[in-house]
Amino acid sequence: MNATSMTVAGARLEWNPADRGRIAMFSLIAAEASIFTIFVVAYVFYLGKSLSGPTPQDVLRVPVFYTICLLSSSVTIHFAAKSLRRGGVLRFGALWLATITLGAGFLYGTGTEWYRLIYKERFTIGTNLFGTTYYSLVGLHAFHVVVGLFVLSIVMAFTLLGSVRSEHAERIDVLSLYWHFVDVVWIVVFTVVYLMGR
Repeated sequence: MNATSMTVAGARLEWNPADRGRIAMFSLIAAEASIFTIFVVAYVFYLGKSLSGPTPQDVLRVPVFYTICLLSSSVTIHFAAKSLRRGGVLRFGALWLATITLGAGFLYGTGTEWYRLIYKERFTIGTNLFGTTYYSLVGLHAFHVVVGLFVLSIVMAFTLLGSVRSEHAERIDVLSLYWHFVDVVWIVVFTVVYLMGR
């Protein structure tokens, strides 16, 4: 696509239509970051204000392995996008599949944690203020991981069908921004819930 240019106050500005996707993704990320900020602030504000137990240190275990899985998926998606830009579709597919696998592993970890909390610890969203804010914040993040995995899986299906080529690299870069955002948010959630909150 050709770039459109215009002169404003003596400065020449160029607009590339391909930038629309990137601008849209940054706008989505800004909106989602605002929502996460509200949930994180609520969690921090209500931490320690529950009138009854349990407290975070009573029931939470630090999910180190699953955190490593999710953060590693940012590395694999970065190199996947880089490979596609260079025309390495096979390498892209392998790294993209690794990203999905690592993301699914993280989601499995969240599921097993919730199973343990709900069925073994009898700790639910209605137990106390901590339960309400914990499940809301971690659940919001898990929802974003599910959405990301769904979209990544669609791209994987197109890759297996031979429909993904190097000219799609810009779109893959835009999509990878969302996944990096999900990972950055987890660093904040992990720090606030599993490190500071204990």
